Amino acid sequence: MARNKFDIDENLESPFDIKHFRRAMVYIRRQQKPMIIAFVLSALSAAIALSAPLIMQHVVDVTIPDKDGGALVGWSLLMLATIVVSVILATIRSRIMTRVGQDIIFDIRTDLFTHLQRLPFKYYDDRPQGKILIRVVNYVNSVSDVLSNGIINFILEIVNLIFIAAFMFAVDVKLSLVTLAGLPVFLGVMLLIKTRQRRAWQAVSNKSSNLNAYMQESISGIRVTQIFTRETRNEGIFTRLAGNFRKEWMRALRYNALIPFTVDNLATGVTTAIYLVGLLTLSPADVTFGVILAMSSYAARFWQPILNLSNLYNSFINAVAYLERIFETLDEPVTVSDIPGAKALPQVAGRVTFDDVTFAYDPGLNILENLSFDVKPGESVALVGPTGAGKTTVVNLISRFYNLTGGKIEVDGHDISQVTLDSLRSQMGIMLQDSFIFSGTILDNIRYGRLDATEEEIIAAAKTVCADEFIREFPEGYMTEVNERGSKLSQGQRQLISFARTLLADPRILILDEATSSIDAKTERLLQQGLNELLKGRTSFIIAHRLSTVKNCDRIMYIADKGVAESGSHDELIARRGLYYRLHSAQKMEA
Repeated sequence: MARNKFDIDENLESPFDIKHFRRAMVYIRRQQKPMIIAFVLSALSAAIALSAPLIMQHVVDVTIPDKDGGALVGWSLLMLATIVVSVILATIRSRIMTRVGQDIIFDIRTDLFTHLQRLPFKYYDDRPQGKILIRVVNYVNSVSDVLSNGIINFILEIVNLIFIAAFMFAVDVKLSLVTLAGLPVFLGVMLLIKTRQRRAWQAVSNKSSNLNAYMQESISGIRVTQIFTRETRNEGIFTRLAGNFRKEWMRALRYNALIPFTVDNLATGVTTAIYLVGLLTLSPADVTFGVILAMSSYAARFWQPILNLSNLYNSFINAVAYLERIFETLDEPVTVSDIPGAKALPQVAGRVTFDDVTFAYDPGLNILENLSFDVKPGESVALVGPTGAGKTTVVNLISRFYNLTGGKIEVDGHDISQVTLDSLRSQMGIMLQDSFIFSGTILDNIRYGRLDATEEEIIAAAKTVCADEFIREFPEGYMTEVNERGSKLSQGQRQLISFARTLLADPRILILDEATSSIDAKTERLLQQGLNELLKGRTSFIIAHRLSTVKNCDRIMYIADKGVAESGSHDELIARRGLYYRLHSAQKMEA
């Protein structure tokens, strides 16, 4: 699937769509009060700052010619006061909007993470983790400023333009028209580059996403990289992706640089024109030198909001693409969820029934077809067979990690699609092939199986699975800090900790997927003694490639050809001399 490749660009080419901003208003409205306060402070700051050129005009045209020293000091202090008050108001506004921006980030990111926690396995099967992370981190960061400061600034800059234009025309109409003469040129440049600029920044986003996805993949697989000496090859891939990012970034910057270049040159040209026109018509009755100075100051201020508005417009265009990706994630359907009116599954004895079950990860490619079997409470069932036959799929369906394509699964006569997920999974102990260890203490990792467990219960679970001995060999014992994925632990130790975590949940139905694959033979024998006690009275499904670990199970099901090819006890299947017998004989020969 293309989206599962780190070097496939996401489609960020989308026109400006106001509906994304309407939807974003949900987050903005939560910050309505501080945003209004910030806007008022910004407007006051701008209005006060705009009075400075008028003060300067009066000083040049009246106070200095009158040689009034006292008035000059007074007007100077007033101008200083306008600057100080304007800066103070702007600083307060900045602090308010910083908090607003962070609150918006928090709300969006919390909604995203909460939704991601509930998405089914298939969503993560189809996407690189790096491209998911960039939406939660980078894209949210990119839109937060637009949704907070951007909206206020957009309104404020328009208000600033109106204020500045009003002040300019109040001073001199003719010179104001000279200032406005540069607008058609600016609009022409913007129309020429706006589409290219938007596409350039969308390309930057794509290359950043690809780079992030590859870095995450490379870090996760660093051991495999070093085992197979792929460092040089990976460096080449990284250099290519980083080079693509740099290339697109520089291209986007070139378009961005055109805007301030155009504005600066227009502002300079307009200011020059004001001086030329003003000096040519200079007269006490028409245009004074103070008027020229005031108009040149207003002209410089006039072009700054235009520059800011053009930058804000581009930010809005880019934010639309990011918002689309964020809302796309939030709209991703939680296909495995509680149906309306779902009831809690009562305490179960552990009977599991597959009734004509069909399942496919992708439409038309069935992994299981018309699978039916019944497991009694307390029965231990082993699932064996070739890799890819569907053994793990069977146990994943019992836990309802995926929805069935057809048929139904019942636990104690209750259709699992009709009960709540929490009530179903809370009565299951599931240990998958990936013995994931979280960053934190060993104690916390085991307690993950039941958060209200006492330390004594945690230690008891560890003893049952023979993990207590090696845990106590660490200087900090159960309080030993382990890194993400348990890099300080051997694979066998990680499995034992995961085993203890699973058993701590005290499940009615126990699912062990290659639970002992990384445990040495001596530990496995000790572990088997504890398991025999634990499995009493519990329904268990055990997947194992080493048949020595499952020969004592009540029933062994050989999964092949999209269903159960053989079923029976170890002795029964050996006597039949079928698929299981051949698999058993092959393992004996290898031993």
